Order: sequence, then C-alpha cells, then structure tokens
Amino acid sequence: MKVELAQLVGRDNGTAYNLERALAAIAACAADTQLIVFPETHLMGFPTAATVAQSAEPLNGPTVSAIVAAARERNIAVVIGMAENDNGRFYNTTLLITPEGIALKYRKTHLWASDRGVFEAGDRYATCQWNGVRVGLLICYDIEFPETARALAQLGAEMLIVTNGNMDPYGPTHRTAIMARAQENQAFALMVNRVKDSDDGLVFAGGSALVDPLGTLLFEAGREEGQFAVELDFSQLEAARKDYRYLDDQRLKLPGEIVEQASGVRELLIPLR
Repeated sequence: MKVELAQLVGRDNGTAYNLERALAAIAACAADTQLIVFPETHLMGFPTAATVAQSAEPLNGPTVSAIVAAARERNIAVVIGMAENDNGRFYNTTLLITPEGIALKYRKTHLWASDRGVFEAGDRYATCQWNGVRVGLLICYDIEFPETARALAQLGAEMLIVTNGNMDPYGPTHRTAIMARAQENQAFALMVNRVKDSDDGLVFAGGSALVDPLGTLLFEAGREEGQFAVELDFSQLEAARKDYRYLDDQRLKLPGEIVEQASGVRELLIPLR
C-alpha cells in the first residue's frame, strides 16, 4: 500500500488557507497513492476558547464536504483533523474520508493542556475496515497513553493512524511513543505532524513517521514541510504476529462494550474518567 504523509504548515483559525493547502496536496498525490494523511486539526488549526465557536464546523459543513469531493475526484482516502461543532459541543476530531464519504470518526480522548476549555473529550475508540485493512485513529497526546492503541488493537486494528500537533521540546517523546505503540500492538503506525511556528510562539516538531509491526522506524521526516510517499508491506504484519500475539497472551483486558455497526465500524465504549 502506498501512503503519502502531508507534513504541512498550518494556520490557527485559518480554515480557508488550510483547506487550500489540503486540496492542493490531494491533487498532487501520485496516481497509485491510496491514502494521504494530514496533521491534527489541520483544517481549522487550533482554536482557542474565544474562537472555537466561529472556527469549528459540523461534519456536513462546507470544509469537510470539499475534502469528500476531492477524495471522490481522485479516488483516494484522506485522514485529516478538524475542529468539530456538534450542535454547540466542540471536539478535536479526526476523520477517515473515502470516495464514498466519512468512513470513520474519532474524537480525541486525552486532551492536552491547550485543548482543555476548548474541546470536550471523546468517549470511545473505533476502527473500520478499509481497503482490506482494519484501521484505527488516534490524535497526538493520545499516543502517550498505551491504553489508547491497545483499545484499537482489541478492536482488531492492523494500522494505527495518528494525526499529530506535537511541538518542541516533545518531539522525542512522540518518536519513542509511536514506535512503542506499533510494537506492543503488532500493528503498523503512521504519524503525521505539523511544522514551523504558530502565531502564539509554538514550534511544531515535524518528525512524521512510519513504523512497522515490530516497532522498527521505517521512515522519519525532518522538520521541514513536505509530502512524503511511504510503502506498507502487509506481509510484515503476518511475520510480526506469526510466533506470538500479545492480545492472545495478555492477562489484563481493557473493559468496555464492543459495538459492531452495520457499516463495519467497530467501537469500544470505555467508561472514561
């Protein structure tokens, strides 16, 4: 499978600019690319408590609709982050969009300091079957908690996709975390981060990465903007799980109700603190 990682500069509360960059990246994908991944909240950037009501949009709003149309036109899947407005409740949300529409939605469950007071936390983990692979989504700070990726693994995830908005000095933290989450769940992990400075002085660390199911770092971007093509060989998934399966051998399972939707989305509803 060929995937492109769109490690881009973003603008906070700059939806028009961010959407233009996303559409250009989708249009620039190679003919054989099956999936392109963008950073956390790429479409709107990071709003504040004062701006989120103006910046956030519903899933059927014009910005997501434009991405759906672009995915359909290019016959490609897109993973992209946004600020979601669900009837006046705001979430840091990442979507898996296919030419048929939104296949998977995930609301960030572990809010970073700057998320608090802006977004509400999500209450579930979910995977879906796409292109023969079961995919799960996480967002930034989530990956510093092993239980998040394990929840997706319990739902059968073979590929973990992380939209990231990680800044200095925490780049090394997420480099370590993404390798660990892949290895301990015997799944591929893709992580795409933002780069450059924000208006409020944060410096985003880049370091977008692909990690194989043994925890080996196959690709790591630097700190510059770019659109990087990577290849996933799913025979590596079979090799990593051939002799032992952590999910089979673990003695402590995460609690929660598993719900199977008619669409093929599989959710784990966990009572979150």
